[in-house]
Order: sequence, then C-alpha cells, then structure tokens
Amino acid sequence: MVISFALILSACGTSDSKNDSEDTKKTIRVVTAAEYAPFEYMDKGDVVGFDIDLVNAVAQEAGYKVMIEHVGWDPIFVEIEEKRADFSASAITINDKRKQSYDFASPYFLSTNMIMVKEGSDIKTAADLKDKKIAVQNGTTGQEAVEKLLSANHPNIKKFESIPLAIMELKNGGVDAVVADNTVVEEYVKNNPKDKLKVVEDEDAFDVEYFGFLFPKGSKLTAEIDVALKTVLENGTYAKLYKEWFGVEPNVQKLTAEQ
Repeated sequence: MVISFALILSACGTSDSKNDSEDTKKTIRVVTAAEYAPFEYMDKGDVVGFDIDLVNAVAQEAGYKVMIEHVGWDPIFVEIEEKRADFSASAITINDKRKQSYDFASPYFLSTNMIMVKEGSDIKTAADLKDKKIAVQNGTTGQEAVEKLLSANHPNIKKFESIPLAIMELKNGGVDAVVADNTVVEEYVKNNPKDKLKVVEDEDAFDVEYFGFLFPKGSKLTAEIDVALKTVLENGTYAKLYKEWFGVEPNVQKLTAEQ
C-alpha cells in the first residue's frame, strides 16, 4: 500500500510539472498587416494565412506561445523599432536598407514581383508600364521596382496602404496595372475570375526576393527562431504548410542554401 501510494503521488507530480511547464511558456507578440492574402488576412475576425501558420509552427518548435495582431503595414516597422513587438511576419522582403534598422531571421519564402492588368490590356512586359498609371502598396519592393522603371515620385505611380485598395483602383479604371508579389496577384486572379484580370510575368525586369521574419535590432530571439525555422524546414512541416496554401511543393533546398 505504501509503495502504491508513493507511485500515485509520483504520477500526480509528473502531471503537474507538465502543466506547469505549459503554463510558464513565454508568450511572444507578433505583428502583421493582415491585408495580403494568402500570406496574412482577416477571416471572420481572425488573422489567418500561410505566414500565420508558419509562425505558429516555428513558435511551438522554439517553445513559445504566440499572440498575433494585425496592426497595418507602416505600423509594423514602428512596433518593431520601438520594441513593442517581438517580431513581425508579413511577407517582408529582406533587403540591405531594412537590415540597417532591423534584424531578420533566415529566408522562409522565395518571391518576385509581377504585374496585374485587366484582360485585353496591351501591357505585355514591364517596359510597357512606362506610359501607364500603376498602383503599388506604399513602402514595398513593388513600389521600389516601379520607381526604378519610371523614377521616384513619378506622378503615374499611385501609392496605397494595402494591395486590396490598389486592386480596387485597377478594377475601377483608375490605374492600368498593379505591381506586387507574384503569389498575391496570382492567387487573387485565380480566386476572382469574374473580375477578368490577368498576370503578366517579366523575369528580366524584377529581381528575386526572399521574405523573412523581422526583429528589433539586436534581439536575442532572432537566433532562437532561426534554429526553430531550420527544424521546421527540415522535418517536413514547412513543405506541408506550403502545399496546403499554394498547392505545389516548395523549393526547400534553395531556401536552405540561402540560410
């Protein structure tokens, strides 16, 4: 009886320890701009998307709980710079300019900019944009790409707070094209056939880009998330999420090589 009672106490102690371990997990705050489907967008009041599922997988691997908040595109950078958030996941392109003010984890997505136009448009390449009105999301590499073609602050470049607003301007006839990340414009065209839009690709005009999680400069969390991200890439979790959202296999080898 003594031995049995001791075993019961031991078992209870183990269970409590596990619960305590779960309860004491630190919660990290992740900010995003949930207006960029399929990476992050609002669905019945919840933030969902490929980036969101990946953040949850990586945070779980690293031993953290996660709280994800939609704050908008420009506020993301303020939240991170002032260290009010632990990191951001929002299809953010890694580039040298941003590296001066922020830290990035290793790349998790390969992307390039593409052109969205109405069916029947005479725009066939990026060179055809030079006499057209173009909508972009402010502060993105899509804006930078168009400014390289036309010039900074060119009057034909219309800047919007989000890609949905830019697409609405195209549908309403206010611009001739939208330039944004390939996955975003391709998914929109595929899911909205009644809008009669199409995608124009020009590999020579737009550089290959990599998305990364954005951290405050000097954050110790960057290295932890990097290790967890590498594990998620290697154990098949990343490929599973990618296929669920995009319907194709990712080039994990190329992403790993970039790391």
